[in-house]
Amino acid sequence: MYADYRFATVNGKAARDLINDQVWNAEVFLPTVGKRGAAIIEARGLSSAASAANAAIDHMRDWALGTQGKWVTMGVPSNGDYGIPKEHHVRLPGHHRGRKVHRRAGPAESMPSSQERINKTLKELQDEQAGVAHLL
Repeated sequence: MYADYRFATVNGKAARDLINDQVWNAEVFLPTVGKRGAAIIEARGLSSAASAANAAIDHMRDWALGTQGKWVTMGVPSNGDYGIPKEHHVRLPGHHRGRKVHRRAGPAESMPSSQERINKTLKELQDEQAGVAHLL
């Protein structure tokens, strides 16, 4: 998983303008996001499955009803954006009208470490697939 705050807003202001600190992003934000499942388990003493279930509910709501122009991330088949092969389903930024997905590629080139992190996440996914391939 790779969290990209460049398109997020805080009280209507671009988060990237409020943060503007690559060290904090790399050393605090991304590691915290990457370990949030474990943090939920530690804090609640329970599985983080409720978070995944809530994400699935949000996904279906946005798919069925649209997002009224609001940008969200949503699990969709890759169309090759970010160098992610088409056979993968990924969460990408976009907005949705009814069941039509309008995606923004959000080029990773604008932040050099983005493509590197996306590639790392893709490799982890491909390693997981290889680990269970014998079961299919």
